[in-house]
Amino acid sequence: MNVEDAGRRPTIYDVAAAAGVSKSLVSLVLQGSPRVSPARRAAVEQAIAELRYRPSRAAATLAGSRTRTIGVLIEDYRNLWFVELLTGLQLELAPLGYRVAVEELTLNASVDASPVDGLLALRVEGIVIATEPTEEMASVANIPVVIAGSRELVLPGADVVANDDHLGGRLATEHLLDLGHRRIGYVRTATAEAGGDRARHAGYASELRSAGIEPSTPMWWEPGSGTIRVGRRPMPLRDALSGPAAPTAVFVWNDHGAIGLIEACEASGISVPRDLSVVGFDNIAVAALNRISLTTVAQPLDFQAEKAVAMLLDRLNGAVTGKPRHLSVPVELRARGSTGPPRRARARA
Repeated sequence: MNVEDAGRRPTIYDVAAAAGVSKSLVSLVLQGSPRVSPARRAAVEQAIAELRYRPSRAAATLAGSRTRTIGVLIEDYRNLWFVELLTGLQLELAPLGYRVAVEELTLNASVDASPVDGLLALRVEGIVIATEPTEEMASVANIPVVIAGSRELVLPGADVVANDDHLGGRLATEHLLDLGHRRIGYVRTATAEAGGDRARHAGYASELRSAGIEPSTPMWWEPGSGTIRVGRRPMPLRDALSGPAAPTAVFVWNDHGAIGLIEACEASGISVPRDLSVVGFDNIAVAALNRISLTTVAQPLDFQAEKAVAMLLDRLNGAVTGKPRHLSVPVELRARGSTGPPRRARARA
C-alpha cells in the first residue's frame, strides 16, 4: 500500500525499507553518487517511483548550509581509550568552531540502530572512525573520513592516522625477553578489534621467533571471569597462569584487559609481577597510577587526535584532494611496576 494512502507523506526511511537498503544509501542515490552499485540504485529508484517519494524542500534547503559538526564513531564508552581519543578530538575541534556528534557501536547494536544513519541525519561534515570499519560505513565516503587507531583498518577513500601495532607487539615482547622471560603468553579479550589484535599478535610472535621461541597458543579472557580459554580449552584462571608449565609473563592486547587481568590474578592468589609479569597496550591515563603501574606500549592519543582533525579539515577545506593519506603514529614502551624478572631468576639473584 502506498504510504500516502495511509494519510502521510512517504519518508526516506520508507524508501530504504521498500528497497531493502540503509537510509544512508538512499541519500547517496538522491545525491547522484557514483559509489552505488547499479542493482542497488535501481532498487532505490523503483521504491521512489512506487512510493511517489519527493524529498522535502525544507530539508534540501537545510542541506545547503554548514553544520560545523564532525561525527565520531567509537566502539564502547567503557573502554577509556575511546574516551581519551574523543576528548582529544574535542579539544582540537572546539577552538575551530566545530561540534562533535558521537555514535557508540555497542549502544547502537543493543537498539538495532545504524550509527552511520544517525550521524548522517545530523548532517555531519566529516567523520572520524575509531573502530573497525564495516561495509555499511563505506556509504559515508561522499564526505571526508579519517580512520584513527590502527593501520589495518581500511576503508576506500578514507585517510588513516594509525599507530604501529606490529611494532608495539614487538616492543612489548622484547621487553619481556630482556627481563629473562621465555614462556610469554598472548591474551586477547572480548573487546579486541580484529585488525589491531592481528597486528599486535603478529609482532609478538615475530619477536619470539627471532629469539628462537615458538609462540604459545593465544589465550582468550572475558574481564571479570575466573575462567580463561587456552585455544579452545577453558581452564580456571589460576591453573592457566600458575604452575611449572604456565607462562611467566603475558602481553595483553590492550590496557583495559591488562588492568582487569591484574585484578583477577590478585584475587586468585597470583602476584604481579612476582608470579606473572603483565604488559598492556595503549597507555591510557589510569595505567600510570601508582596502584596499577602498568607496563604498556604507549600510543600518543593527543597526537592522533591532532593529526586526525588536521587531515579531516584539509579535505573539508579543499586543501588536499586525491588519494588517501596514511600517517604512522610512533609507539614506545613505558616500563612500570607490572613487569619484572621471572621468579626463578629473582631467586638466583
